[in-house]
Amino acid sequence: MKPDTSKFDKILNASEQNGKFVHEPDASTEIVRNTQQKTLPFADQIGNYQRNKAIPLKSFDNSKVYIVGGGIAGLSAAYYFIRDGRVPAENITFIEQLQVEGGSMDGAGNAEDGYIIRGGREMDFTYENLWDLFQDIPATELPEPYSVLDEYRLVNDNDPNYSIARLIHNKGIVKDFSKFGLNKKDQLAIIKLLLKKKEELNDITIEQYFSQTFLDSNFWFFWRTMFAFENWHSLLECKLYMHRFLHAIDGMRDFSCLVFPKYNQYDTYIKPLREFLQKKGVKLQFNTLVKDLEIHSDVNGKVVKSLITDQDGKETLISITENDYVIVTTGSMTEDTAYGNNTTAPVLGIDNATSGLSAGWRLWKNLAAKSEVFGKPEKFCGNIEKSAWESATLTCKPSAFTEKLKEYSVNDPYSGKTVTGGIITITDSNWLMSFTCNRQPHFPTQPDDVLVIWVYALFMDKEGNYIKKAMPACTGNEILSELCYHLGIEDQIDNVVENTIVHTAFLPYITSMFMPRAAGDRPRVVPEGCKNLGLVGQFVETNNDIVFTMDSSVRTARLAVYELLNLNKQVPDINPLQYDIRQLIKATSTLNDDEPFVGEKLLRKVLKGTYFEHVLPAIPEEEEHESFLQEHYNKFKDWVDSVKAKF
Repeated sequence: MKPDTSKFDKILNASEQNGKFVHEPDASTEIVRNTQQKTLPFADQIGNYQRNKAIPLKSFDNSKVYIVGGGIAGLSAAYYFIRDGRVPAENITFIEQLQVEGGSMDGAGNAEDGYIIRGGREMDFTYENLWDLFQDIPATELPEPYSVLDEYRLVNDNDPNYSIARLIHNKGIVKDFSKFGLNKKDQLAIIKLLLKKKEELNDITIEQYFSQTFLDSNFWFFWRTMFAFENWHSLLECKLYMHRFLHAIDGMRDFSCLVFPKYNQYDTYIKPLREFLQKKGVKLQFNTLVKDLEIHSDVNGKVVKSLITDQDGKETLISITENDYVIVTTGSMTEDTAYGNNTTAPVLGIDNATSGLSAGWRLWKNLAAKSEVFGKPEKFCGNIEKSAWESATLTCKPSAFTEKLKEYSVNDPYSGKTVTGGIITITDSNWLMSFTCNRQPHFPTQPDDVLVIWVYALFMDKEGNYIKKAMPACTGNEILSELCYHLGIEDQIDNVVENTIVHTAFLPYITSMFMPRAAGDRPRVVPEGCKNLGLVGQFVETNNDIVFTMDSSVRTARLAVYELLNLNKQVPDINPLQYDIRQLIKATSTLNDDEPFVGEKLLRKVLKGTYFEHVLPAIPEEEEHESFLQEHYNKFKDWVDSVKAKF
């Protein structure tokens, strides 16, 4: 329902802004300057002023919304249609191919049969869209009026996250992870990359730009395993990540920059959001495949006329009017997942002949065949060897492995507090294997004597160091054996296997959104000319955000809703910390392993004793003492020189 704004008609009718908002302002091109015509916040000006309730320009009471895909992006779109668009919840229908919502953010199982989580998400304080959403979703364990965000803060404000064993090698020995180990040339290469325009980086890979010394550094071990980058992935996406997480770079060595939920991602985010939407009246239609959209195009634009669906093997059309809206999740990170267990391998070999043929990719390909504004899906689903990795979920009873885990844990794994603080990477693993134990229990009904541990590896074509097979061809027990070898407990493999249930997941497209790309390969959230169609998820183009995060998925949902409904509300650009002089100085110091960088001594001298002195990195007390003595020695020397000059 459109609210009555008649009392504001004199202002609104005279406004040049009303109904003409730029819904996705771009901080990377904006000159920050106040003018007489400036009425809106700057592009990345985050804060309470941006939390205003949108006032729709018309009523959407008779509009229906169809959301294809039940992942976090689709669920978020429904939320914003309701909150900001004032669309009646009962007018919104989800159409999902699977039998459960959540997409790649899953988590299921039990202690008897074993749990499974295909992947995980690392959280950051600056996920403005994510927290904007979950500040309003009711908490799962706290009473009203508390939210999911409130629960998240309660846990992380009182249980700091960090790692004491970020890197290990030599059969379980903790490796020094206090340094990035970048030489001056590689530090300069990072700085030059940050200075490059995005348009210069089309279709360039990481290994085409960086030297071998960079690729062998601790920095790259930290970076690639934390974010799942491969050397052949997009340099452009790597650059965007560096901008997005510049403020956190010093905490990447020990993961002190991260925050994690109490439980797995499905129970923490997806379940409470779905329950909230269902209580509002949103409908969920499972086991329904959307094969294609019928789109009418003319000089006035592109309008979706119908959804072509497959319901129980029968083709069914869902008619769409010009007053209705369609949201589609393009592509899929978790399409065609192959599963294994203790005694069965997920796949025996990678077959590219099947690449991009599954339903999730076909829908995007069908759209792309209609117009170039829908992008080039084949750039992202055409090479499984370069977009795949495998994960394993371990359901562990007490064993030699859980005992060994305690050596790498911040707190006792059974304490309910932070355990490993993030992934532990085995640097001399041929598979480049990592494992993590988050707060336990990881599932609300998980027994007290069970730990759930997640394992993943990036190199799918290498033989293991102990098991002479590629990881996808290994059974769960063989993966356990490889892990035990790297922990130095290979003589206790039988004990570990006996007490561990393994579920493996081979994901052909899990890093497909990192594949090298150029401008136009990904469609905009609302492609040019589209009147009632928005695209969301990890395979759409935004101005400055990255992919593979919950925040970016929620951002695409907000953008789709605001633009399609033409709301007088904007989605702020990413948090502006990349422009903060304190963060830039800190990052420069961190890349140089906290040694003084060029010009730092001069800066310290200029800022000494001023209001801005704190923007410089703290220095150890002994160095401060030396600096104090040096300063007074110099003053004494200057006095002696002045006395000499008089005589």
